[in-house]
Amino acid sequence: MYQESNVGCGGSRITGRRKRYNQNMIKGMTLVKAASSEAEFDQLKSFFAAIGFEPGKGWSDGKSEGAPFLAPLGNLEFVQGQRPATPQILVEVTQLDAVHAVAKSWLTKTFSEAEASKRLSAVSETHWNSRLFTVEPIPGTVYGFWESENPLHGRPVAIEGDLSASGMRFAIVVARWNAVITDRLLQGSLDGLHRSGAARQGIQIVRVPGAWEIPSAARTLAESKKYDAILTLGCLLRGETAHYEAIYNEVSRGIGQSQQETGIPHAFGVLTCETLEQALDRAGVKAGNKGFEAAIAAIEMVSIQRKIAAGEQA
Repeated sequence: MYQESNVGCGGSRITGRRKRYNQNMIKGMTLVKAASSEAEFDQLKSFFAAIGFEPGKGWSDGKSEGAPFLAPLGNLEFVQGQRPATPQILVEVTQLDAVHAVAKSWLTKTFSEAEASKRLSAVSETHWNSRLFTVEPIPGTVYGFWESENPLHGRPVAIEGDLSASGMRFAIVVARWNAVITDRLLQGSLDGLHRSGAARQGIQIVRVPGAWEIPSAARTLAESKKYDAILTLGCLLRGETAHYEAIYNEVSRGIGQSQQETGIPHAFGVLTCETLEQALDRAGVKAGNKGFEAAIAAIEMVSIQRKIAAGEQA
């Protein structure tokens, strides 16, 4: 009888020295752990199911059987020198205290209270910026569960924009039509830009008659190359004719085309709502202010573009 821990992604890491290998042929990694009896086999299955592992497809050949448990990521780690004082099998989790509580509950149902306390350690801090506890679901087999204290641990490396607008220049194209809404969107955009460090002299406001005219003005401003990003603000309310769909399709297409062909980020803050009440909600009453959100998106996109350009130059 075997209890297997399967992982969906394989890799290798050598402490103190890293090398990159062609991993195209690496599909997965499986750790096979033999249980000494049927009782131990059932205990391991019960424990890993209680902890929250996804059960895999079991197997039986008449002489033995397997109970796989799946994890989304796995590492094979080699250590040179003194081995850290950790269990051989470590399981990384995202809510360590909750997992500890589940393990404690399972142990107290399976063993006496005194025996359960011996098999489960308290959560403690490690010297590698994490917290860890150990558990022994069957005699002689200890598992370690840990959680990193670094909030970015395990996240893929990516270029991300900052939300500092210092030194950036913006143009805001805002429609006068439905001004009761667009004025609120404009105030939200200005609030977002100023809160993020944009200077007043670095913001140009352009008012156009309605949403239909937004793409043309945005394109002219973008082609001037005077601005790092363009914010487009407007409001379309559905009427009883197809006019609404025709206007919205052309406005969204024009703004997107201007952004793609000029290379200048365009933040989309044109509301498309069924009723005036819905528009008011999205302009700051209940569902946040879409003008503010457009400003934040514009700042982040400018930052991302600058970082990408800096990386290419380097």
